[in-house]
Amino acid sequence: MTSRSELARSILAVLGGIPGLRPATPATTHVGSRVPWNLDTMAVGIDDELIEIRVVALALPLPPILREAEAALHAALKETRWKNARLRLVVSDIDAAALTPLDHASDADA
Repeated sequence: MTSRSELARSILAVLGGIPGLRPATPATTHVGSRVPWNLDTMAVGIDDELIEIRVVALALPLPPILREAEAALHAALKETRWKNARLRLVVSDIDAAALTPLDHASDADA
């Protein structure tokens, strides 16, 4: 049986393979660098019926990126006791770099 901490690590590994997303974690300070665990796990909430993953979008458009993430995460859950849990991806922020191409497009229109 997979523990919640092992599942969180597995989810983060899958998320790390999805271009355009990263875990949404609190801003780190020098104190955060001394925490003895991976702060990215704070972006993953695991309950028996719901797995919620908070992410920051690094690229746009979001729908295809989120579909890719959802498919990969469902595949990772397939052999766990959470295979029937609902999966919720929450985009909590959009990185400014994701908006840069949009800024340049509007400059070209001017």
